[in-house]
Amino acid sequence: MTSKPPYTITEQAADYLAKIVEAATRLELGTGFGQDVRLRRENRVRTIHSSLAIEGNTLSPAEVRSVIEGKLVAGSQEDIKEVKNAYKAYDQIMGFDPYAIHDFLSAHRMMTEGLVAESGMFRTGDVGVFDGHEVVHMGARPQFVPDLVKELFDWAAKSVLHPVLKSAILHYEIETIHPFADGNGRMGRLWQTLILAKWNPIFAWIPMESVLYEKRQGYYDAIMAARKANDSSFFIEFALLALYETIVSQLGQQHESSFGDDGEYVENDRKYVEKYVKKFAINPTQAMIIRLMTQNPGISAKNIAERMNLSSRGIQKNIGLLKSRGLVERIGAAKGGHWLVKSSVSSSQPLNHD
Repeated sequence: MTSKPPYTITEQAADYLAKIVEAATRLELGTGFGQDVRLRRENRVRTIHSSLAIEGNTLSPAEVRSVIEGKLVAGSQEDIKEVKNAYKAYDQIMGFDPYAIHDFLSAHRMMTEGLVAESGMFRTGDVGVFDGHEVVHMGARPQFVPDLVKELFDWAAKSVLHPVLKSAILHYEIETIHPFADGNGRMGRLWQTLILAKWNPIFAWIPMESVLYEKRQGYYDAIMAARKANDSSFFIEFALLALYETIVSQLGQQHESSFGDDGEYVENDRKYVEKYVKKFAINPTQAMIIRLMTQNPGISAKNIAERMNLSSRGIQKNIGLLKSRGLVERIGAAKGGHWLVKSSVSSSQPLNHD
């Protein structure tokens, strides 16, 4: 029988989960995030920089970017090697099975090759986390590590818990077991990202690690609080809040780019968007669609997507929701027809969920 790790899903964690699911759906379907290659590339740099900086890597984001691009950097060879290794691991993240131990070890080998003697294998000696000379945490005894990891992965593979919650629990448990001689923090963060990305691929490009780095004292405190309570609820709440804040930040960047670069255009249209959001209980993306249809009734869905720098799939999805509410109607054929924007709402149901 596979034992369940000690955790409690609090009301706060449940609230964060609901917000994450809603925000992730908006980011995936309501913006062009999935097609924004430049932003994805920049987010990968932020992810690698932050995850390594938490562990003491001294390279700046610009230097990390240069290493990834194959340029020469005047940094320590160890720091440079860490960046190259981390980039390789994150680049292959979608090829890993989050519940396969051999993939877990393979990822560790990629992450620590040339840096750790026991790269790609569970440690053979004791290891601890120290604050100066004081022992803060001792990992499991080495002879128990393989079975503990197997038990954890077996539970996770069978559990019907939502992947967002499951990812935080595994992150914490990996930190607690400390299965490797080095690289445990990097692996915990990589594996949380992997589980999230298997649920929704956009998470492979969401730099949650940047928030963990910015709030690293809170990150450490949440781990310690969970250890003292022998319950990961403290860490779950912290990790979910960090994830939610990261998604909200990404949404903000996408909406800013969606409204164009011309300051006058932004200010003139934003007031209409805000009015439509309040009047019809819709989100800013849907409000901007209505604004563009009002300005040019003959505009096509493709042109709307291009004008807003969003995916055609996301625009079609939002137009379908607007049509279902009776807010807009297509008169005539796709070519040669026009949009009719109505002044009243045919349904009392809000439309700001997508």
